[in-house]
Amino acid sequence: MRQTIISLTSLILSIILLIAGNAFLMTLLGLRLSIEDFSASVIGWILAFYSIGFVAGTLYAGRIIEKVGHIRAFAVFAAVLSASILIYPMAVQAELWGGLRAVGGFVMAGLMIVMESWFSSKADNRNRASLFAIYQVIFFLSTAGGQVLIRVADPAGFIPFSLATILVVLALTPLTMTRRESPSVSQGERLSLRKLYNKSPTGTLGALIAGLLISAFYAMGPVYANQIGLNLGQLSNFMASAIVAAMLIAWPIGQLCDRFDRYRVMLVAAIVAAVCSLAAAAIGNISMVALVLFVGLYMGISAAIYPIAVAITNDLMETHQITAASTALLLSYGIGSIIGPLISSLFMDFLGPRGLFVSNALMLGGLILFMVAGPKRQHPTVEQQEQYYTVTPEAGLGVEELDPRNTEFESRDI
Repeated sequence: MRQTIISLTSLILSIILLIAGNAFLMTLLGLRLSIEDFSASVIGWILAFYSIGFVAGTLYAGRIIEKVGHIRAFAVFAAVLSASILIYPMAVQAELWGGLRAVGGFVMAGLMIVMESWFSSKADNRNRASLFAIYQVIFFLSTAGGQVLIRVADPAGFIPFSLATILVVLALTPLTMTRRESPSVSQGERLSLRKLYNKSPTGTLGALIAGLLISAFYAMGPVYANQIGLNLGQLSNFMASAIVAAMLIAWPIGQLCDRFDRYRVMLVAAIVAAVCSLAAAAIGNISMVALVLFVGLYMGISAAIYPIAVAITNDLMETHQITAASTALLLSYGIGSIIGPLISSLFMDFLGPRGLFVSNALMLGGLILFMVAGPKRQHPTVEQQEQYYTVTPEAGLGVEELDPRNTEFESRDI
């Protein structure tokens, strides 16, 4: 295992740089648009285009990689992303930024497919679970680290955009310099959302709501922080603490999902997250400590809804259907991630900053109502449940082989 990690060191560095740069850019854009006095609804529309591009990338970027190869595709995607970042400060216009966000989402999906498939090609039945956990930790910490960078320079200037570009360009180095053979990109079995819903309605809706919640926070969280008067240091702490909380809460949630009925765990998680969201809406800037605490709990528990939805769904699937189900769940999440910023921004226009958390609480309320009064399906007993693994949707494009449930994959020497 140690030798495997050492062989992946340069790739891990590339992943850290890219994810940190992209996370930093996402926060920077929301903050800059807020500083420029765009309305919350306009900001929501602009930032939602990232999710549109990302969903398109999950569907079509793999075809580009198949045609030109991993290294060339990675170089092209990174070049386009770098160029798009540099264009932002040239003209702060809603239509332009919306288009750039769509382009950024598409190429970011392609970049992550390349890096994650390369990372997962080192997996075998002995190290799959460990590599899976390591990848998830890298993803969470890199995303949190990107939030800290927001305090480096004035977001109203061009320097932060240059910094984001530098991180993306540096992420090019490890992969483009490698002499190892590229892994293959597999086009697996497909499963429609309708068939997935018929098989696992709770899992499908859970993934959709998770997309709504997480994208709303990433897109509109910086806007919320700016509107309640947080300075750059407080804003970066506010965003980073929520992401770290998601990583820390993932482990106890996993323990609960292995010991109790996952359907009930999701229901309780949705109720607690809704209460925390309403508490955050009520607190505002009255107490920074209390705000960070409740937002951290809200985000940590909300982020756990997606992996619980995956676990609930996989418990109902045959082994050969797991990859197809995961792809369909990712599509459901992606649809939610497009809608999330639009809904939360409308609430923020009507209710002010607290509208972000009021809207999120209502979304969670819809999930709770569905689970209590919606269609019922037979679920496995606790003894019949498969082992639970935390997985984030953004980190799930090219890591089928890392998923310990997919035992049919074997290691390939790259």
